[in-house]
Amino acid sequence: MGAKGAVEIIFRQDIGDKEKIAARTKEYEDRFLNPFIAASRGYIDDVIRPHSTRWRVIRALRMLRKKQVPQIWKKHGNIPL
Repeated sequence: MGAKGAVEIIFRQDIGDKEKIAARTKEYEDRFLNPFIAASRGYIDDVIRPHSTRWRVIRALRMLRKKQVPQIWKKHGNIPL
């Protein structure tokens, strides 16, 4: 949901006044539509800048290159029901 839709739901009583809705939308965007605020509150783990995306993906793939998942053997077979 975008900021405008959220503001129209939260502040229903101000729908008739376009100036109030515009001001509330700007306030909502500044307060909630910022990845750094979400990261500081713990909603997301990290904010990756566009210039470092390739480096981060390469680093993650290198880390997983030699990963081995151990085969977990079944302890019991299927029993007839």
